[in-house]
Amino acid sequence: MAIALAIGGFALSLAPRASIGPPWLLGLLAVGSFAWVLRSPLDARRDDVLPALAVLISALGLATLARLSSQLAHKQEVLLAISLALAICAGPSFDAFRRLAGYKYVWVLGSIVLFVLVAVFGQEVNGAKLWIRVGPLQYEPVEVIKLFIVLFMAGYLAETADVLAAAKWWSIRANLKYLGPLFLGWATSMAILVFERDIGMASLLLATFAAMLYVATRRVDLIAGGAALFGLAVWFAVRHYPYVSARFSVWHDPFADPLGSGYQALQGLFSLAAGGLLGTGYGLGHPYYIPAVGTDYIFAAWSEEFGAVGGIVLAAAFLVMLVRALGVAQSQPDLYAKLLASGLAVTLGAQVFIIVGGVLGLFPLTGITLPFFSYGGSSLVANFLLIALVWAISNERLEPRARRRAERVATA
Repeated sequence: MAIALAIGGFALSLAPRASIGPPWLLGLLAVGSFAWVLRSPLDARRDDVLPALAVLISALGLATLARLSSQLAHKQEVLLAISLALAICAGPSFDAFRRLAGYKYVWVLGSIVLFVLVAVFGQEVNGAKLWIRVGPLQYEPVEVIKLFIVLFMAGYLAETADVLAAAKWWSIRANLKYLGPLFLGWATSMAILVFERDIGMASLLLATFAAMLYVATRRVDLIAGGAALFGLAVWFAVRHYPYVSARFSVWHDPFADPLGSGYQALQGLFSLAAGGLLGTGYGLGHPYYIPAVGTDYIFAAWSEEFGAVGGIVLAAAFLVMLVRALGVAQSQPDLYAKLLASGLAVTLGAQVFIIVGGVLGLFPLTGITLPFFSYGGSSLVANFLLIALVWAISNERLEPRARRRAERVATA
């Protein structure tokens, strides 16, 4: 964590002074980061690289936002403080994470309720209906839904994995009996796609659903069937929703309307091209030509000023986080903990893959944020809680000798 804060502090020292908040706020963020990892039990060992990487990527994202907009940077600092505080406060509950399995139907019910609230009271932004506003506060409930779906699936699959794995694909009765509740989670992702026109979050939930189902059952037929139905839902959305159709058209040929619908995508590509291999240098690029650069296209802004090398380094940081989270899942002795850690890891990794791939033009761009890096309070809070939960799952009890050594170090 000290190394992460040192690198992040150096990056922030390069930012325009007016774009960064008062020193006491940055100091408070540093203290909160240390408090987060120091609350780990003395008789346990955890993968402290996970919270350190979360803080490091957040600091680099804050430095990038400070370069783009002082207003967004100031708001992001406050949101970081709130996210850290919530991660610290949730720590004691996450330490007993296995108790969450007993509330599996609460999680899916909460997802349905949040979805209904968005459908009824949600505000449309850039063609997608994703936000709920309460007074001056605005939140994106799908960020909470993605965590609820993982919690539900981990609890349900831990109980039914053996039966589902043994069921034959042609046994309709056996599959429907135990797959019914799971399709509530899958139907939530489809509903988000069809009714809220958010193909990015729908893809994220489907990836999480498929990965956890495969870890629990090793059944490829279920994954293929879910992917086929998802493809049909995408086809329906493209044919019936101009917003989704426009996204696919821009992806196919952004030069068809360079000053209209293709403007954002083209400016993003120009920004990546201008960065070249080593970048223009911090503060020397022109990423502010890209609309919504602080959210959808912040990876392009980073890559313009730090080049392809900088983009690879940032992607590598996310890859290390993903690999270590999957390592936590692999080391768990029980299926519930394995499924929970796997689902959270895939949720994080798929989110990075979807948004970075969209910026690079591999597939249509979606409104998903780059975790810890993009501006956005909903995403920051959800992803800090995600890492806090994986960090708690990584808990390993020390042997008596190692425990006494840890106590002596703490006392010293």
